[in-house]
Parts: sequence; C-alpha cells; structure tokens
Amino acid sequence: MQIGPYKLANKVIAAPMAGVSDKPYRQVCREHGAGLVVSEMVTSQLDLQHTTKSKFRLDLTGEPGPVVVQIVGTEPQMLAQAAQFNVANGAQIIDINMGCPAKKVCKKAAGSALLANEALVAQILQTVVAAVDVPVTVKIRTGTTPDTRNAPSIARIAEDAGVSAITIHGRTRECKFVGEVEYNTIAEVKRSVSVPIIANGDINSPEMALSVLNATNADAVMIGRAAQGRPWLFQQIADYLETGHYDDIPSAENRVQTIIEHHAKIHQFYGEALGLRLARKHIKWYLANWSSEIEPQLKTRICTTEDAPEQRLLLESFLRSSCSQLAA
Repeated sequence: MQIGPYKLANKVIAAPMAGVSDKPYRQVCREHGAGLVVSEMVTSQLDLQHTTKSKFRLDLTGEPGPVVVQIVGTEPQMLAQAAQFNVANGAQIIDINMGCPAKKVCKKAAGSALLANEALVAQILQTVVAAVDVPVTVKIRTGTTPDTRNAPSIARIAEDAGVSAITIHGRTRECKFVGEVEYNTIAEVKRSVSVPIIANGDINSPEMALSVLNATNADAVMIGRAAQGRPWLFQQIADYLETGHYDDIPSAENRVQTIIEHHAKIHQFYGEALGLRLARKHIKWYLANWSSEIEPQLKTRICTTEDAPEQRLLLESFLRSSCSQLAA
C-alpha cells in the first residue's frame, strides 16, 4: 500500500475520529501495529486555529511520518489555505473529509453533505491538490442517501483531480453507522479507478478485514470504532493479512501496561484538568473490553472523579487487582 511517495508498513490504517484520534491515541495505535494514522478533523477556518481545541489538534511535534492531517470545510480556497497551513505545520499528507455524517458538520454542507454537489467536490479537490506539493487523499461515503449512491462518480472525479488515495465508508450519509455496509459499492469504486482504495466500515476482526479485502479488492482497510478499547486489533489484523495467523488477545499484564501508558499520555498531553475529562471515554472503552467484571460503583467512581491522581490510582488499582485474579 502506497500513498504518493510513502510506502506504508502494512495495510491497516487507524481512522480519523473526531474527539478520539488525538495525539495520544495516534501514538497508541502506532505502537500497536497501525501502518498509518490519520488525525481527527481540523477546521479549514484559519481564524479558529488558535482555539484551545485546535491548539491540541495541530500539535504534531515528534510524530513519525508520514503525518496525515484531515481537514474539513466547504470553500475550495479556504480548504486550500488550510492545507497549506497544515503542510507548513508538519503535515505530509492532507486528507479531506467528505465522509462525516454528523449533523453539526453536514448542516454546514461539509463532510458527507458535499457528496450531493459533484461540481463543488471537483472544485475543492482540484484546488487543494494544486495548492500543496504533498499527496492529497479524500474520505467519502457511498452517497448521501440509499437512493443517491454516487461514490463511483465521486471517485472518478477525485482521480481526475489528482487525489492519491480514496477511503470509502460503506454507508450513505443518511445511514450514518446503522445497517449493513455496502462492500459491493466499495468493490464497484475499486473497479472504477486506479488510485488506491481504502475500505472502511464495521471491520472488527482480522477475519473480517481479510474478507472485506477479498470482497472489495481494496488496497487497505481502515479501522475506527472497533479499535476503541482494544488498540492491539491493528497488529492482529496486520499479522493475519501478512501470515494468515495472529496472536490472541494480549496477556492481562500487557493490556494493563497499554491502558496505564495511554492514560498517562492523555494526562501528559492535555494536563491534569483537561486530561481527567478526556481520559474518561477511553477508560470506559477499555473497561468494556476487559476480561472480568467491574463493580458498577467502582466504574462510576473511576469515570466521575474530579481528582486526577485518584483517577489514576483507582484505574491502576482495579487493573492490577483484576490481573492478579486472572493469573491465579
């Protein structure tokens, strides 16, 4: 799998997820086998680049390449300027969001809402590709509604514009994350263009990843929600695609280490006040995938405490205690 001049380590890519794919999460995904990670979407409005949220999202210091930044917006020139800004900030690949189905994004005619306007899609892609000297990729859906699936047409527009890769979530904007994924539409897109195609949507196991690649002939898979609380899924999929085998779930000791280190990364990156709040969703995902039950009262306490040291202590205490019980 190659994007422009960058040959990826494997065919498994960590999806950009708003509010999830921050710098600490991307670090964890890389450490657990993701061949590429994509940032959570960054606004194309340069006047918003100095907000607290953007400050953290734009921090690419020390990230290994290729560094991918996803931008979102509706105005071609504004997106081009955002692409230039992010390249100057360290981005080596620019990804354009045309796949987000969130209401707050689509009500501004951005994200997957753009798919309804093919002329504007062409203008955006042509303008951004011409504005930067790094590869430009795009993430799309199969269309805006089940009755207006136009992903093959959008893909041809993207290829003509000079886009280096296309990621397709196999549902329409209207379907959001509900219902069966249209792997047949992804296969149709793959037949329509020669640029690399990345398949996305409900890929939650190594076996599913191989099945999707076989069904679509895609060049890679993108993993999103399935890796929340189990980042080791990336390495399992990469190993299975490469060798036909993969290690079972990591030992309890290794999972404890992953969780504690991820938690520490969040607090170090954001500081204790903000890190305390942002760590909660990751803790909930990890605990939901843990091997043993956690008492509801303890789980509530871990996820609601307003004291950062207590959050760390409660989480580590539970994990170490549970780990000892599992080993007994």
